[in-house]
Amino acid sequence: MTLSTWITFSRLLGVPFLLYFLSDPTPRLRWISVVIFLVAAGTDWLDGYLARKLDQVTELGKFLDPLVDKLLVLAPLMSLVELGQLPAWGVFLILFRELAIAGWRINPALTGNAAIAGANLWGKLKTVSQILAIALLIAPLPGEWSAIALVAFWISVALTWISGVIYLWPQRSDS
Repeated sequence: MTLSTWITFSRLLGVPFLLYFLSDPTPRLRWISVVIFLVAAGTDWLDGYLARKLDQVTELGKFLDPLVDKLLVLAPLMSLVELGQLPAWGVFLILFRELAIAGWRINPALTGNAAIAGANLWGKLKTVSQILAIALLIAPLPGEWSAIALVAFWISVALTWISGVIYLWPQRSDS
C-alpha cells in the first residue's frame, strides 16, 4: 500500500457522507456536500500526482482509482435522481459506460494485455465534466442555474460516451 493508494481509499470516506447529507438536503447540507465532493474529487488529482512523482504507480492503484472515482460520481448522481433533479435514464447511461469500460480494462482476454491501462485525455475530460456537473447540481444555486447545471450534466453524459468509444476503438480494430 503506497501513499497514493491510501489517498485513493480516503476518497471513499466522502461517499457515505454525501449519501447521508443528500438524503434530505437543506441548503446548508448541500453546500457541505459540495465541499466534501470537491475535496474528495481533488484527491483524485493528488493521488495520481504523488504516484507519478514518487514513482509509486501500481496495478492496484490503477485498478482502485477508477473504481473509487465511479463510486464518488455515481453516489451523488443516484441521490440527485432520488431528489427528482435528474432522469434515471441519464444516470444509467453513465453507469452503463462506466461498468462496461471497467470490465474491459481489467479483463486481459478482451484487451490482449495483462496490464491495466490508465486513463487517456478523453477519460480525464469526462471526469472533469462529471465533477463540474455534479457540483453544480448539488449546490443550492438560484433557479436560473438549474438549466446550466442540466446542460453540464448532459455534456458530461456525452463526454462519458465519447471517451468510452475512443477507449474501445483501438482494441476493436486489433481483433
